[in-house]
Amino acid sequence: QVQLVESGGGLVQAGGSLRLSCAASGRTFSGYAMGWFRQAPGKEREFVAAINWSGGTTNYKDSVKDRFTISRDNTKNTVHLQMNSLKPEDTAVYYCAAVRSWATMMRQSGIEYWGKGTLVTVSS
Repeated sequence: QVQLVESGGGLVQAGGSLRLSCAASGRTFSGYAMGWFRQAPGKEREFVAAINWSGGTTNYKDSVKDRFTISRDNTKNTVHLQMNSLKPEDTAVYYCAAVRSWATMMRQSGIEYWGKGTLVTVSS
């Protein structure tokens, strides 16, 4: 089992920044690809960003590619999402996700573990 706990959400004005964190406990953190997904009100959950077990490979949703940065620290069992130049359309509950297979993460289905989410609200 892997337990994931997100933090760092909040209310920010458009153009501002937030840094989300996900703390993992349980099985060997470094063996998992980690990702961030989000779900806006009335919409389906969507992929935002992912990072492989070593941190050497990342992938982003096109609309966040130049604004968000995902990183991980395997010594602290944490993954972060630095979000800059936030827009109202970034408003959503952000979820941390873990899965052993990078290919599964890229398929964006079959995720093994989810956090409970942290709310990000961007005001215009």
